[in-house]
Amino acid sequence: MALLGAGCSSGPAEPESGPSSPGSASPSGSGSPSAASDAPPDKGSVEVVRTLATGLKSPWGLAPLPDGNLLVASRDEGEIVQVDGDSGRTSEAGQVPGVDAEGEGGLLGLALSPDFATDQLVYAYFTTASDNRIASMRYDAKKPAGERLSAPSTIFKGIPKGFTHNGGRIAFGPDKMLYVGTGETGDKGLAQDKESLGGKILRMTPEGEPARGNPDGDSVVWSYGHRNVQGLAWDEDRRLWASEFGQDTWDELNHIEKNGNYGWPDVEGEGDGDGDFRDPVEQWRTADASPSGIAVAEGSVWMAGLRGERLWRIPLSGDKPSAKPQAFLEGEYGRLRTVVSAGGDKLWVVTNETDGRGSPEKDDDRILEVRVR
Repeated sequence: MALLGAGCSSGPAEPESGPSSPGSASPSGSGSPSAASDAPPDKGSVEVVRTLATGLKSPWGLAPLPDGNLLVASRDEGEIVQVDGDSGRTSEAGQVPGVDAEGEGGLLGLALSPDFATDQLVYAYFTTASDNRIASMRYDAKKPAGERLSAPSTIFKGIPKGFTHNGGRIAFGPDKMLYVGTGETGDKGLAQDKESLGGKILRMTPEGEPARGNPDGDSVVWSYGHRNVQGLAWDEDRRLWASEFGQDTWDELNHIEKNGNYGWPDVEGEGDGDGDFRDPVEQWRTADASPSGIAVAEGSVWMAGLRGERLWRIPLSGDKPSAKPQAFLEGEYGRLRTVVSAGGDKLWVVTNETDGRGSPEKDDDRILEVRVR
């Protein structure tokens, strides 16, 4: 099955109509259901093909390059590292000036421009002394190590920052718009405040302007009522999925729709069915997940668990799971931060033992290449 993961873009721009418009798909992909597509098997499998790289420092976002190499953000170091896709050798692509790494903040998500072949732009979400923001940098692989990134150009700023709950995942959707997961910084009220950028999923142009078709034409807010979104990915029918940290009870996987209210702080996990909030399609006890990155491959959402130290598989049928979630790699590699499509039936999985909450061993942190079904 085709796949679309975080940080990638595929296909032409979608019509900018809302989810309820007949005969057209919305930018979130909530148009026609995939009933015609075969659901994946109830039970899947994961095989670790190789450990590509070791010794990474506080890795967070990952962006595969067209030449097969990878760019990885180091949260605490404020640098982007290039990883050779064959040998796993690492070199510094460049520093991102202005990163203020404190608590859960720092250099977080990465995404390549949907027009990377021509503009060579890399986008980064990072924490500064005053906010969280997004900047673009031109990447030149021919330059020496440490000099491959241009000076950053800020495209969007003013996202609230906190010691915790900074969100940080960014990804270009099938509509070539930039989607951004933010956190409510521990200030719960921000999630329901549509005037705040905290506790939201944002949708903007590559230049940082509100995208055509947003709920409010003057706002980048796409959905709200979120606590801390760190996973974004699209399925083959262009539906947007997002993972979300719960507080003490339930972590969530959500199907994201335009102007959807996902309940925080009034609801954690499934609500009482009163129709005011959108329920998650799956939920987990926080000890079993604490989800960060997600990707879609082979008809399933694959979700990285930090506290849960496992890779979750959620098989899909349309906009609902087709079978119970299944856990893999439980406790084998420690905390898992990021999962990104490596093409076909393969994924890149990034561990996160060096983020201050793990128990790092000699080779941590690592990038794993895994084959999934």
